[in-house]
Formats: sequence, C-alpha cells, structure tokens
Amino acid sequence: MNLVTTFVALILLLNGSAMAAQECDVPESLLSSDTELVHVAASIKDKHRLDITVVGTGSSILPGPDGQNFAYPARLQEALRRLLPGDEIKVIARVQTRQTTADMGAGMKKILAEDKPALVIWQAGTFDAVSGIEPDEFNASLTAGVDTITAAGVDVDLVNMQYSPRTESLLNVSTYADVMHWVAKEHGALLFDRLGIMRYWNDQGIFDLYAATKKSDMARLVHDCIGRALASQIVEAAHLAP
Repeated sequence: MNLVTTFVALILLLNGSAMAAQECDVPESLLSSDTELVHVAASIKDKHRLDITVVGTGSSILPGPDGQNFAYPARLQEALRRLLPGDEIKVIARVQTRQTTADMGAGMKKILAEDKPALVIWQAGTFDAVSGIEPDEFNASLTAGVDTITAAGVDVDLVNMQYSPRTESLLNVSTYADVMHWVAKEHGALLFDRLGIMRYWNDQGIFDLYAATKKSDMARLVHDCIGRALASQIVEAAHLAP
C-alpha cells in the first residue's frame, strides 16, 4: 500500500455543508516503520474486529459540544472503517487534560483491563514539556507505561507532540520527541511522528500553523488528516489489505 496516496483528498462536513477538498499528503518516510502490529493483525484475522484505545491529553480533543466527533480518535475510527470494510472497528478515547506521562501510566492497567484493546495509541509528552518534567523522568514513565501495555499482549503506537511554529522558540519539545523515538525503538513500539508530520504540512503550505485563529475549521481539518495518517500507518504496520 502506498502510504503517500492513501489519503490525498479529504472532505470534511461541517454543519451539513461540504468544505473544499483538503490535501494532506504525508511522505512515506514519516509513516513507515519496521515495527509490526502483530496483535492488531491477529485480532483482524481471528475476530474480524479491532479495538483501539487512545490515551492522551488536551491535544487529542477539540472544544465544543461536538468536538469529539471531529477529533482525531473519531476520525481514525472512520478512516479505518473505510480501509477495512467488513471488520468491526471501535476506537475509545481515554483523554484527560493536564496529565503527565506518569499520571497516564498510573492508570494504564485499569484502562487495559476495562477496554481490552489490541492497540493502545498513547499521545504523550506535551504536558511533560509544559510542566518542565525532566527528560530522564519522562523516559522512565514512558518506558514503564509501554512495558505495562506490551506485557498485557497489546500493541503500542506512541504519538508525540503537535507542531506549533508560534511556540517553537518558547517550548523545547524536541528533547521529549527524541526520548519517545528511542523508547519506541528500544521497546518495539510504533511511533507516529505527529510533530514531524505537522511541521511538514506547515513548511509545505498545506496548513498555516503560524496563523492565529480562533476558528475551529483548520483544527478539525488537521485532526481529520491526523486520523487518516494514523489509519494508514496502522494498516501498513499490521500488513492489512485496505
């Protein structure tokens, strides 16, 4: 499957009217990985079902009464249902604002026991960077959480921070992104490089992430593109035919 062309034209429906098609290509180098999602593949093969839990903080949600319908967990579910017709897809969002990686890791066993997912998508690092958590402490918390997930026979896809050119000089997220890269590599987890992907979109003029806006349109488009990119990565890493 060509990861670059899996999701080229997206149409987002807002208030019942179609917006213009938005192109949000992602270079294959930003999505490809040697990591295989073996539990995802087994769940689809044996059960024709895929249960995913998204664990994250504020950047995994959108504001408003219908924000959850446009945030990337919901868009991921919709994208996977299109790519895997005939299979039952369920994505549960376990999202709380202002949680460190240690906070999320502390509740991971309970989440795994209740949701019984084949895949955990863990968005981490943002609030750790904002809170000034030491990188070594962040590393230890992330490693412990990944170990908890894999010990339960569940695949892991780590999602790093959002890219914002407005705060890039104020908040050093690259160190935390590097930690996530190495934890994923050392522990056989998949990594979704949201930071690199959003930087690419900004540099290519696909999204102007520097522009200050209170409108939700662009945020919804970005989340939809992220959901589609995640779906492509998951299908590829599990070797599932679209």
